[in-house]
Amino acid sequence: MKRVATALVLIPVLTWLILAGPQWAFVAVVAAVGLAVFYEFDQIVAAHGFARAGIPGMAAGLALLLAPDPEIVVVLGGLLGLVLAMRIREVSNVLPGAASFVLGIVYIFGAWRCALALRGIGPHWLMFALLLSWAGDTAALYIGRAFGRHKLAPNVSPGKTWEGAIGSVAGGIVAGAIYAHYLLSAAPLGIVVLFAATGNIAGQLGDLAESALKRGAGVKDSGSSLPGHGGWLDRVDSSLFAIPVVYGLLKLFPQ
Repeated sequence: MKRVATALVLIPVLTWLILAGPQWAFVAVVAAVGLAVFYEFDQIVAAHGFARAGIPGMAAGLALLLAPDPEIVVVLGGLLGLVLAMRIREVSNVLPGAASFVLGIVYIFGAWRCALALRGIGPHWLMFALLLSWAGDTAALYIGRAFGRHKLAPNVSPGKTWEGAIGSVAGGIVAGAIYAHYLLSAAPLGIVVLFAATGNIAGQLGDLAESALKRGAGVKDSGSSLPGHGGWLDRVDSSLFAIPVVYGLLKLFPQ
């Protein structure tokens, strides 16, 4: 019940923000959510026994999100991560510390940078990318429960099945095709199906990637700030993969 109530609050607000909200409000919310997600990621890093990126990591992430030239931010962020990691007393942890610093910045704020760019191309394309995971998750839940027999990745996420994964792709394609038919009518159906299937698969990989991070850290959820959903990272893990992939495809096949 808490899960449904949280979704009923978040989804309408997010939909308005993407489709009709002013740019400054959208950027502000994306930045705030990015900071919350990065904080939870940092907690997982600490649970692995590595040094947290902390405030420097958040500052570098915001720079990647907002800077006019993101390429130099990635390079300087990598160098900063390595410099800061040299403070770690255990020299064997310098490389993991620097790697987690850079990963958190690119994984989270890099994806949100793609969200800003995708909205710049067209707000409906960003909604399309988000819908792929939302619809796919719902389809996977019901199809997996009804028909799931073969484990997808038992060491990472024991509850997921190949049947549920296939159902997720189908659900993403159907939802994406319906949405595009009415709101992205200039896009050919073949392109829409390609984007939907690829974006959904990327989102499922994002979900598994976060599960692997949590399982390695020995934690069930990334946080508890969203009733019924765990933390912010738990809620957006699929989108962190799906959004960059849809954006990349749209750059390859402009519509």
